[in-house]
Amino acid sequence: MVYFVFLLAAATVVAAAIYLNRFGDVISKKSSLSGAVVGTFLIAGATSLPELTTSLTAVYIDNPDIAVGNMLGSNVFNLFILAVVDLIYRKRRLFQKVNRNATIPSALFGFLFLMIIISALYIPGSIELFGIGIEMFIILALYFIAVKFISKDEIEGESAPSRDYPLKTAVIGFVIAALVVFVSGSALSISGDRLAAETGMNASFVGSFLIAASTSLPELVTVLAAFKLANYNMAIGSILGSNLFNIQLLVLTDVLYRKGAILQAVDTSHIFIASLGLLMTLVTLYLLFRPSTVTSKWRYMAPSFIITVLYIVFSYVLF
Repeated sequence: MVYFVFLLAAATVVAAAIYLNRFGDVISKKSSLSGAVVGTFLIAGATSLPELTTSLTAVYIDNPDIAVGNMLGSNVFNLFILAVVDLIYRKRRLFQKVNRNATIPSALFGFLFLMIIISALYIPGSIELFGIGIEMFIILALYFIAVKFISKDEIEGESAPSRDYPLKTAVIGFVIAALVVFVSGSALSISGDRLAAETGMNASFVGSFLIAASTSLPELVTVLAAFKLANYNMAIGSILGSNLFNIQLLVLTDVLYRKGAILQAVDTSHIFIASLGLLMTLVTLYLLFRPSTVTSKWRYMAPSFIITVLYIVFSYVLF
């Protein structure tokens, strides 16, 4: 029964999140809130709401491993999505057609955030302020610095294409979809907790791979939609931007976890998840920095193939 509930909740999260993204895009373009920053926040919040509700429910049921694993695992799965899409559409040479000045800063800050998280996980004991790990304050401060490196033009180009709806319909649809995501995301976290308990699977594995993959599928839809329009900057930018936003949600998760710094309460296996994210981000940075003069099909495919293999191998090892 727990398997059925988990799969049903995952499918509902994905479906509702797709409509959240679609309605959010319409609202940002048709309302008085259509400024670039507000519009981007709305879309980012829409696509990241499944991760947020799932992790906050995990905190409520006192399972910090699922809460942290969901955020870190979602970031890893997002890069996995990008690598697989790049392999499938290898003839388009995605990473040779993007604005590097717009994408490299996001990848660099993502790399820096993971370095901080790994350090906090590896070093026993954490300096805490108001029950929140000092690393979270550092990440939050760096995020505001990171925002300054993202141009207004880049932000405006990251909203995903959507169908046209009247503004009133979009607002009502957005609210309903948000409520559905809240309920189904909570069910996903609770059923994931039960799944780990009944099967003996590692809770960090359930959060980092099973739940994270479910809550990250809306990003896959966004990337495929961007590819359909040959908007490669949006394809990469949406993934890297979502990863930065997810780390900020991890900060919020620590704020609401009242038993101390959340990174000190989780299993050490999260170091492997964060390290996997670090390696995948490093390969992504290589793809962005690499000269566009690479002509060999196999040389071009190699980095994305490495990312894909890393994800599969780490998943198997952690399982």
